[in-house]
Amino acid sequence: MKFYNTLTKKVEEFIPRKEGEVIFYTCGPTVYHDQHIGNMRNYINHDVLDKTLRLLGYKVTRIMNITDVGHLTDDSDYGDDKMVKTAQKENKSVMDLATYYTERFFIDFDLVNNKVPEIVSPATSHIDTYIKMITTLIEKGYAYLAGGNVYFDTSKLTDYYQLTNHKENELLIGAREGVEKDSNKKNQADFVLWFTKSKFDKQELKWESPWGTGYPGWHIECSGICINHGGEYIDIHGGGVDNIFPHHTNEIAQSEAYVGHKWCNYWFHNEHLLDETGKMSKSKGATLTVSLLKEKGYHPLAFRYMCLNSHYRSQLVFSFTSLNSAEQAYKKLKNKISLIKNEGDLDEASFNFYIGKFINSLEDDLNVANAITVIYDLLKNDMVNGFTKLELINDFDKVLSLDLLKKAELSKNHDNIMALIKSRDKAKNNKDFELADSIRNDLLEKGILLIDTKEGTIYKEVGK
Repeated sequence: MKFYNTLTKKVEEFIPRKEGEVIFYTCGPTVYHDQHIGNMRNYINHDVLDKTLRLLGYKVTRIMNITDVGHLTDDSDYGDDKMVKTAQKENKSVMDLATYYTERFFIDFDLVNNKVPEIVSPATSHIDTYIKMITTLIEKGYAYLAGGNVYFDTSKLTDYYQLTNHKENELLIGAREGVEKDSNKKNQADFVLWFTKSKFDKQELKWESPWGTGYPGWHIECSGICINHGGEYIDIHGGGVDNIFPHHTNEIAQSEAYVGHKWCNYWFHNEHLLDETGKMSKSKGATLTVSLLKEKGYHPLAFRYMCLNSHYRSQLVFSFTSLNSAEQAYKKLKNKISLIKNEGDLDEASFNFYIGKFINSLEDDLNVANAITVIYDLLKNDMVNGFTKLELINDFDKVLSLDLLKKAELSKNHDNIMALIKSRDKAKNNKDFELADSIRNDLLEKGILLIDTKEGTIYKEVGK
């Protein structure tokens, strides 16, 4: 298995620290808002990596945090706590807000068939861990108290920018958007581990600490949760490319200073999903979620299919035109598979050949698009019997999670619809296109959209 390691800036072979076992941490959502489809693309690709490792025989323990405190409105240790700001706006308590958006997140997570990680942990459940870590960092000389806050001293490290290859002067005031002057910091690259003096207006969540009543910084939360559940060594840490700096850079700094050795060997980052205006963002207005796509009549797995056909390290531009194309392709694929007759015995030679091609594609820096091509190649091969094809597709879908063998739920009016489709086909054969169009339009008015494919006409209920 090879994939791109942001830490080494190259595609390299994955070798876990402990043979046969993988500790995999994914940065989870900040639950102050719905997670848009750009966020969900990230989780889909992490899900594919997780399931690929399992297909290869690894025992995977995956950990994901839920950020319910401490993530500010920008990444420069300034601004309001996102949770507090939204709770005030929506007239909810912070914890009620966190519960509400966490539930909504996992609804969308499930709609695209993502596997829930073995460990999902809210940041607020590990306050003692953060305090213990910060205390140790102060004792080791890596952190200091200034102006009521506790800061990590980046000057104590020789390789603070190892994940990004930045130079110090590239991050000076004015050189990067969002970096402001903080007179309490010894160095402007320093970051807050614990707040007692920043933006405490109506702050609900506060805890007693050796440095005063306050709350943890965003970065220490992921390190604390990860170390608490994964130990002093983890194999893979993942997130979106926007997490590389400063979040993951700061995680490496504080975690390795705390444990005293290299902490994580592989860093896996997913590129952005863009719309026509650029990177998707919750600040742009209405949030386009997987649930909203479903309300608009799209199958959630059509979105997953669209994401899987784009490499995780490539930016993907979303449009409804591209989603329409993906949905048609996805439904055609399902339709072809549904026509396979379950007959014959397992053809071991063919099975090993195609599962080998599928795995080779995944092992090649998670080239899922090529893995999907293997399915089409298999379907075209008339020399492989139906039973073997279905067994292969079942194994493929353990990673793709596209419900390829799941029968579509039929409409209550399925028989009537199919009879009308048959009448329309007959009208078209008789060149009575007026009648054919009339049948199609009548069905559309009733919420039934007909889709013509090479294998025949299929339908979907708009809004289902």
